[in-house]
Amino acid sequence: MAVNAVSEDGPERARSGQEHLTTTAEQGPFCVARCSCGWRGPARRARSQARADAEGHATGP
Repeated sequence: MAVNAVSEDGPERARSGQEHLTTTAEQGPFCVARCSCGWRGPARRARSQARADAEGHATGP
């Protein structure tokens, strides 16, 4: 089964100055946040929640 990922949001540079570039991608009915460092957020049905996951990762703890 092939999964097509379509980028919804372009890269976002982390505010802390680190090189974290985040994107969101569609996977069927779900949206997933990903980062250039290898991090991947949980699959979400709401794009806004996936974007919030990416923002939370990029800004750090």
